[in-house]
Amino acid sequence: MQYTSSKPATPRSHTHFLPVAGSTTTTLYKTLGLEVKGLSKEAFEFAWKGYQKLAENKQINNTAYLTICDFSQSSKQKRLYLIDINNETVVMNTWVAHGRNSGLDYATQFSNTPESLQSSLGFYVTKQTYTGEHGLSLKLQGLEPGFNDKAFQRAIVIHGADYIGAQRMNNSSFMGRSFGCPAVPKEESTALINIIKNGTCLFIYHPSKKYLDKSKILND
Repeated sequence: MQYTSSKPATPRSHTHFLPVAGSTTTTLYKTLGLEVKGLSKEAFEFAWKGYQKLAENKQINNTAYLTICDFSQSSKQKRLYLIDINNETVVMNTWVAHGRNSGLDYATQFSNTPESLQSSLGFYVTKQTYTGEHGLSLKLQGLEPGFNDKAFQRAIVIHGADYIGAQRMNNSSFMGRSFGCPAVPKEESTALINIIKNGTCLFIYHPSKKYLDKSKILND
């Protein structure tokens, strides 16, 4: 696990969603050290823009955290970033799986269709947890019609999995894939889920022209 503190973070609700006075998106990107961690500035800028809009419109009720999954990166990279907005730190940086039919090492195909076994791009709000076949899991509500608004119907959730993580890196040339869920290493799933549950923002990014041009959250 990669945590910035040995003290576990606890979920918080916070009414402020802008960085400290005088800070810009570029400054925040540098403060968080995201370039070194592999997240492109473009991906962060889109995530930050959508997060601010959702916070302003009160579509997320816990603005303390922003989670970004960057599916432009290889699945072998730690491409999930959990950001503590209030303290301007990256709380967790880990692996995340894409859907089986989205691609092998890189995700290239995305769908909102049930049983497609593909990942869905865009902004989500986290909902409640439940215990299922993968243990503790987190329901997601897609906020983008045509891109991810069937997430509930498709049972797209965050859960832990053995087919992704450091052990898989040592034994295979590529990470395992999910049925469309952004699955994370089992040993990190409980901590991640408990931090971001109940109303935080999740953004699944890929530089897909179709998504970037037609996302109402990013373009309205």
